[in-house]
This record gives sequence, structure tokens and C-alpha cells, in this order.
Amino acid sequence: MRVLERGVYRGANLFTSMPMIRIQVDLGALEEWPSNRVSGFNEGLLKLLPGLGRHGCSYKEPGGFVRRLEDGTWLGHVAEHVALELQSLIGPRVTRGKTRSVKGKPGVYNVMFAYEEETVGLLAGRLALQLVDSLLPPGLRGVRGLDRICEAEVPITREGAFDLDAALDQLQRQHRRVALGPTTQSLVREAVRRGIPAIRLDDKSLVQLGTGRHQKRIRASITSQTSQIATDAAGDKDLTKQLLRDAGLPVPRGVIVRRADDAVREASRIGYPVVTKPLDGNHGRGVSIGLVTPEAVRDGFEEAARHGRRVIVEQQYQGRDHRILVVNGEVIAVAERVPAHVVGDGSRSVTALLDEVNRDPRRGDGHENVMTRIRLDSHVHGVLAKAGLSVDSVPARGQVVYLCDTANLSTGGTAIDRTDDIHPDNAMIARRAARTIGLDIAGIDFIAPDITRSVHETGGGIIEVNAAPGFRMHLQPSQGRARNVARPVIEMLFPRGTPTRIPILAITGTNGKSTTARMVGHIMRAHGLCVGMTSTTGIYVNDRRVVEADASGPWSARAVLREPTIDVAVLETARGGILREGLGFPEADIGIVTNVQPDHLGLKGIETIEDLAWVKSVVVEAVHRNGTSILNADDPMCVSMRRRAGGRIGYFSLRGGSDMPDFLREHVEGGGLAVVRESGRASGGDIMIHDEGDAIHLMPTAEIPATFDGLAEFNVQNALGAIAMAYAQGVPVNVIRRALSTYTTSFEHNPGRLNVFDGHGFRVILDYAHNPAGLQALGDLILKMRPRHRRVIGMINIPGDRRDEDIREMGALATRYFDDIVFREDPARRGRKPGEIVELLVEGALAAGFSEDRIRRVMNEEDAAPVCLEMARQGDLVVLTPTEVEAMWQQVLDFRVSPESRLEAEIERRTDGTEPWRRTA
Repeated sequence: MRVLERGVYRGANLFTSMPMIRIQVDLGALEEWPSNRVSGFNEGLLKLLPGLGRHGCSYKEPGGFVRRLEDGTWLGHVAEHVALELQSLIGPRVTRGKTRSVKGKPGVYNVMFAYEEETVGLLAGRLALQLVDSLLPPGLRGVRGLDRICEAEVPITREGAFDLDAALDQLQRQHRRVALGPTTQSLVREAVRRGIPAIRLDDKSLVQLGTGRHQKRIRASITSQTSQIATDAAGDKDLTKQLLRDAGLPVPRGVIVRRADDAVREASRIGYPVVTKPLDGNHGRGVSIGLVTPEAVRDGFEEAARHGRRVIVEQQYQGRDHRILVVNGEVIAVAERVPAHVVGDGSRSVTALLDEVNRDPRRGDGHENVMTRIRLDSHVHGVLAKAGLSVDSVPARGQVVYLCDTANLSTGGTAIDRTDDIHPDNAMIARRAARTIGLDIAGIDFIAPDITRSVHETGGGIIEVNAAPGFRMHLQPSQGRARNVARPVIEMLFPRGTPTRIPILAITGTNGKSTTARMVGHIMRAHGLCVGMTSTTGIYVNDRRVVEADASGPWSARAVLREPTIDVAVLETARGGILREGLGFPEADIGIVTNVQPDHLGLKGIETIEDLAWVKSVVVEAVHRNGTSILNADDPMCVSMRRRAGGRIGYFSLRGGSDMPDFLREHVEGGGLAVVRESGRASGGDIMIHDEGDAIHLMPTAEIPATFDGLAEFNVQNALGAIAMAYAQGVPVNVIRRALSTYTTSFEHNPGRLNVFDGHGFRVILDYAHNPAGLQALGDLILKMRPRHRRVIGMINIPGDRRDEDIREMGALATRYFDDIVFREDPARRGRKPGEIVELLVEGALAAGFSEDRIRRVMNEEDAAPVCLEMARQGDLVVLTPTEVEAMWQQVLDFRVSPESRLEAEIERRTDGTEPWRRTA
């Protein structure tokens, strides 16, 4: 078995709407060995992972996967289920997977499975293949290419048996390194349940909830609304007590000291018992309680001083330790915290009792489990010594032996839910404390002999106010009812009815994506919105480019959604990113497919135009049920997507009026949305919007400058798509009309798309026509403009990753439109030899009957534009198709017509008496 490649789908993709790991494997000889042919395989697998018996697989009921094993299933499919089960055994709840054969490659499969943490999922995939391999007969074993998935230790013993414990230990350690803590995780899950997007911003706990202008951020229980002043105040325990005392709230007497002698003196003044703790400590570190002698106070001071230079000595309240969680001024949950302890049985030592407690599966290292394992450290030894015990002591049956002074869960304490028991007075004190400090989320540490009675009667009060309190004790208490404390936090950040996400308008297709995206962005800006846009030239916020790159993939989409200033995202979405990692967003409000043409075939398993349509359809499949999918009614491949597209279906078409195809007419008559060009008074026809039985006249196509008086049909088509998107998003018709009437093909509006320069005595058009379909659309415009020009000179290229026949076709097409052609090498040769692309282009041109003496070959892009410009004379049309758009446009601007060329043109004009390009008319 051999690993060929791996991928991580982070959004909707070709196979599913959810994130998945994809591992492509070649089974080789194992293609002939399904699970029921390998002796002992199924038994060994289920013995190692009995939880596989619960997998439903295609039968969608427990035991379904076992049936598949018994009937015989391929080992890639087995690895999928093993990867899911391994992750489930260490915590993440993942259940979805798919394994699909790769068309045209027998024995090659895409093994896909869900993940919660990317690196954990990749490691689970690697370990799954190793586990499956270990159960095969020696002659069939051996997995090559595992490092293509990820690097890891190899948990297989010398005897060949799979070491499951070692594998799970690796996974668990990796999960601890990267997983969100329980507090952050609970908030993320609650947000997602509410339909609020969650974007992780670092490898710790910084998470963005919502998108664009509506976003909020959290890190554990610190939120965008948490006051820094309040956080600082809560971190200064002495200031906290002062503020609470001034507000009339019950707090213990105390003082800050810097020396042990001062601690002893102040303890005597305050009155025993006392507590010592660092001024700015947390998680109970350095806290000592129940100090009743000067010696104990000195020891407590030294313990606290290890965690901070300033130490508090304060009165100790008598009673039970409680954590009261206050969110947005309301008490949400109350937990009684019990210090780490063991209960004697009369026969086992403290050490043995502690080992049994730590074997509780609910306990783990750090904060990832319900409870934390108790560690035998110096503090535990000290607490035992104060009680006259050691780790070797054997407590009597029923004797409770406390191991820590504090009740923090981080030191092994347990929690009992008391939310329904708190007395109203105590709840009011907690609410006032949070407001006094100024915290939106506060953990109030509250000592009370009986939480059901007012501390005004029993004594007790507040010993600490915590910013960023942990939720673990409330989410999963050791005893009592679990509380969904994340819900009120999310409701505070996003009150019901307030927006949480900006609209996403996604554009895909073979040609026209960039222009359509820019038209839509222009309309949205005219509507008063701040637009975040991605395209092949960069990331833009309104008209300002903030990142220069090919930004038509998922990383740039995520970057726009993280931008806190924008109101709407307009995202050009290319096939490459979809194939590589899926979409950069979970769902779209509006999705459009401009067209599907045979480009990029033969790459990444996309061999046919049907395959390409399958890729493009991911965008409209991701449209949510209240959104709109816009399809090109003139493209059969787009029309075929209507059954898979999400939301409402809308169309755009150049064939309106009497030319409207039957299916589109039926759609319109049924009240469907369609934007069409109809023949009319103006040149190029009129644009009509059909919706819910209404026919709305928008404008003549000739009033859109980018259409060149309606001659540039491809820009008419792009405009129709942009209008459909804007209208479906609720932009008023008058705004759309006004915006498009000011949209031009200037370099500033749409760099590299039909940019025109007339400053040299001849016309230059710059257009990124990089494939046969794009060149044909541009060529149709050239033919319409040809009578206005004497000669047409074209510079043509194509990226090297296209098929030979596509490159030759590009060369042949060029002969239809140009009198002289400069074929240039594309910088993206992509594995081809220098000059190979040009020669294939020339082959296509010559095969079409074009004359060799009207062809020039140029190897470097930067040399090609000057060659074309030097060839031009007054009245000519020069068409440049750049790769580096800005550099070539600058060459056009910087070009200076030679004196010889000017003189030649003047002599020709005076001799003939007419403009040179009119002589052949």
C-alpha cells in the first residue's frame, strides 16, 4: 500500500459540505484482498477497536460497518473508519467519512474522514493505515509514503503487533497541544449551534465568532467586551477588595506584605486563622489556608512569595468554597468546590487511594477533562504533614483526607452544582461584585457555611473576583446538573435578532469571474457598503488593494471574513483552491457560475468538462437555503447544476424576449428570477429583470460603458450575472442602474480586463485572455471593432499546464483575429522546456494556414509588449494578453512612439490623402 497524496478540506468541497482529511492511497496488490479474504483480519480489528461495532456505515445503524467487513470491503474504507474511531477514543466526536475510488486509476482511493483538530486528524489517518497494515499477513504488509501525511513516531513493536496504547498516547498528546480548552470549546459549540461562524485565529484559544463587521472575539471567557481596566482590577486582589469594600460588599480584612516578619505581625493583628496568597496569583497557586501559628504563616508567606513578590495576609472566612458565575450582570451557575481528597478504607495507603482516584476516566492532565489528576507534589506533602499524615499513612475507613488547601479544579478538586440552592442575598452580592469591578463575565469566589442562607446571617463573603473564569466545573460538575453556561455568553455577545455574519457573494466559472466580482463590488459600494473582495490580483477593501497576490482561493476568503470593517464579501473562487482544500467559507448567500469551458483539463484528476463542472458546482451547492444560486442559462453545464444548487435558482441569459429558451421561459412564467438581454431600441438590446411575474426594465446595455456600446458581449454577460447577484441580495434597481452606468473597463476599475489606452496614435487593449474560450470572447469584440482599425496586432500566450491540444488551439484561434501575431512564452511554464509553449502555439497557427512571416516569437514577457508596440502604426489596434498585468500596463504607459514612426505615418497620410486604415474600406 502506498500513500500518494494528502489534503485537508477546511470547508465545503467536492465530496461533502463539511471539513475532512483526504488521504489518497494506492492499494496495489491489496485491491485483490478485501476484508473478508484476509484470514483473521476482521476479528483482529474488532478486538483492537471494539467501538467499530457501533459504526453504522452505509446501513446507518449500529453494526453496519461490521456487516460491510463481513461482506468484504476494501482496506481504504477500513482505514477511514479506523481514523474516525481513533479520534473518538481520545475525545473529538467525529463520525462522518467517505472513501471513493479515483476514476481511471484502479486500486487508487480517496480516503476521507472528519476531524476536529487538523493535526490530530492527520495523525489519526497515518496511525489508521499502520493499524490496518499490522493486521495483514507478512507478505502483504508495508505502507510507503506515510510521511506524506505527517511525521510521527511509529507505534509498532518489533513483533509486528500494533501498540494501540502508544498510538492513543500520541494522539492524546497532540490533542492536548492543539485542542481548544473546555471553556473556549463550549463557547464555539454554542455559537455554531446558533449558526454563528467560528474562525480560530491562532493555535491557542483566540477565536473569532461572526464575520466582518459583526464579529466578536473570545479567548476562553475573555470577550471583545471585557474591559481591560476591569481585568487589571480583578488581577490586583488588594484593589479588588478595596472596590468591593467601598461598595459595601462583604470581603475579608487583609493587608499586603513583602517580608515574612510583616506577615506574622499582620496575622496576629487580624486574628487567626488567616490565609496567605500572592497578590496577583491565579488557579490557587501559592495559596495557604487555615494558618493558626506564626510558623505556619512564615511557611505560607514563603509559598506565596514563590509566585509573586507581594503577598496578601487576610482573614479566613469559615465555610464552604463556592464559585458563582456571573454573565452580563446575572448569576448563571453556582458550584461548590471541594479540595482534592481521598477517602480511607482502613487498608490502603494515601498513595494507593490516590492512584485509584486518578484512574477515574473523567480525570486528565490539564483542563481537557472534567477533572484534573491529582499530583503528589510538595504542596500535597505539606498539607498531609499539617494533618499529621504522610503518603504512606493508612486512613481509617470513611476518613476524608484533604490533599490541597484550595478547592481549585486545576489542583484536582471536584465540583458540586448548587445553582438552584443559592440564597437571593448571596446572588445579589455576586451580581453587584461583578458590576463593581466592571466585568462582563466574572467568577466570584464565595465562602459561605451554607449557600442556601444569607451570609448576612451566617458570615462569609467574597474572597476573590476572577476575570476569565473557567467553565469546566459548571459544564461537567462531578455531582449535580450540568449547566450550559456558554449560552448566556453567546446571547450577550449576539442578542437574538442581531446580525452575526456578513453576506457572502461567491463567484466561480472558467471566464468572467474577476470582472463579475468587480462589477458586483462596484454595485455594493454604490449601495453604501464597505466591500471586501478577492480576485486573482489581490485582496481589496473597497477600491484599495491590501494584499497583492493571486487571491482567488480559500485563504483569501478567510482573510476577508476576518476583516472587521467590511459589510459584504465578494469572493472570486477559482477551481484550484476548491480542489486543494475546498471553500474558505461554510456557506454562501449568493453563488454564481459564470460559465464552464474546457480549461485546466488534465490537471488534478479533472479530465473532462463534466469533471470541471462538478468542481465549479461546489460554490452553488454551498448556497444556504435562504440564499440564491445564479446560473448561466446559455451554458448547458451551468444549467445542469440546478438540481444540486442550494437556495432559490436564478438565471442570466443573452437570449431574452422571443429568443428565450423554453426552460427559461417556463422558469420566468413560474415567477422565477432571471436577468436577460432583450432586443430593443438601443444598440446591444435592453436588460430586463424578471421576478415573481414582474418584468423590470433596468437599462440599455449600451449605457454600461464596460460593454463598449453593447459590442463586448462577454461583458454584457458579466453584467447580467452581476445584476442578478445584486438584485438577489436586495440592492434596489435604481442603485444597480446608477452603479453600472459608471462602471468602465479602466485599469483602475478592472485591471487586466479589457483595459484601453489611446495615447500613442493607435489603440491598445490589455486583456487577460489566457485560454481559448477567453480569447474567442475577446476575438468576437475585435472582429466587431476591426473596421475602425487598419491592422490588428496580437500578443498571445497560454500557461504551460494546459494540454498540448489546448495550446495548439490557442494558436489557431489567434489567426482568426490578428494580422500579425507575437507568440510569447508564459512565465508559468509549469514543467515545460523553454520555448516549448511558443512552438506549440506556432504549430497551431501554421496548421490554420497562417503565414510564418507574420509570426514573431518572444521568450520573455517583458520583451513582448515593446515588440508589439514598436510594430504599431497610426490607426492600428494592439491587443496584449499579459500575465503580469500591472507591469505590462506600465510598459504601455511608458512607451514612446519613435520619431521615425511618426514621420512614416505623416508621409503616408499626406501621400494618400486619407487615414491609412480607411484605404481598404
